[in-house]
Amino acid sequence: MSRARYGLRVLRPGLLTTVQDLGRTDWRHLGVAHAGALDGDAARLGNRLVGNRADAAVLEVTLHGPTLQLDVPMRIALTGATVAARFDGEPVPGGRPVLLPAGTLELGAVRGGARAWLAIAGGIDVPEVLGSRSTDLRGGFGGLDGRALRTGDRLALGDAPPCDTTRLQSVRWWIDPGHDEDPRAPIRYLPSTHAWSAPLARRAWKVSASSNRQGLRLQGDALPTPKADGISEPVAPGTIQLPPDGQPIILLADAQTVGGYPRLGHVIAADLPRLAQCIPGQTLHFAAVDATAAYRLACAARARVARIGVMIDARVPAV
Repeated sequence: MSRARYGLRVLRPGLLTTVQDLGRTDWRHLGVAHAGALDGDAARLGNRLVGNRADAAVLEVTLHGPTLQLDVPMRIALTGATVAARFDGEPVPGGRPVLLPAGTLELGAVRGGARAWLAIAGGIDVPEVLGSRSTDLRGGFGGLDGRALRTGDRLALGDAPPCDTTRLQSVRWWIDPGHDEDPRAPIRYLPSTHAWSAPLARRAWKVSASSNRQGLRLQGDALPTPKADGISEPVAPGTIQLPPDGQPIILLADAQTVGGYPRLGHVIAADLPRLAQCIPGQTLHFAAVDATAAYRLACAARARVARIGVMIDARVPAV
């Protein structure tokens, strides 16, 4: 991304739209959150659809997307949950590369999940902070001034092959990485030695409206909580904490690096993307697995994304 060019103007920002890439690594020992797209696979595949590097910055859309003025023609792709997207009134399909001329792209309600990702050829060109362009909302840095998009914002794009089109163009094929997933399947986790780690899986939980990028807060029949010992321990995205009210919290990408709440376990890597799509009021169940199963499922998830990527590479030149 050597020669940035302004390509987007925010007409309406949506409910919560942020610039994200694959997050910050190697800084947690200094208390810096990982940040990044809550579903890294969706961001990777979106970038692959438009010919970007996997770590190019994208826009993460939550529940309701923005309206953007495209100053120049560009290639885009929408991944994640389905978005009611229209370009100058014409429906924009997801899960595939789409060529758009200059005009207005409206991303409306997100359906079948909580979040979607908009990848644009060249990537969103904002300054790197600690090796990432991701927005850290808690820290107030990265992305666009460390905050969500606002009306009137301008976004630059990095270098990309010329996209010369006067009308919306898309291909007939598409990708749907989650087509065979059962949304009612339990969230699998590696249990800790805490006394209430196993009972976590015996109760149903609802996603609280107070959830955010830092953590998914759950509501249900409260678990008993022992007196806190005041000792903070390392935590990471996926850690399941038990606060004093007995309502578990699953930490997400913007999570802190240490915490004093008891740890009930850790959601396996293969199921972390599912947490990104949990909406308020949704019911969750948990199932404990061992480390061997967690590793096998993680390998299978990576292999699946790799296979989809190979398919994309074989088909993208047809755009």
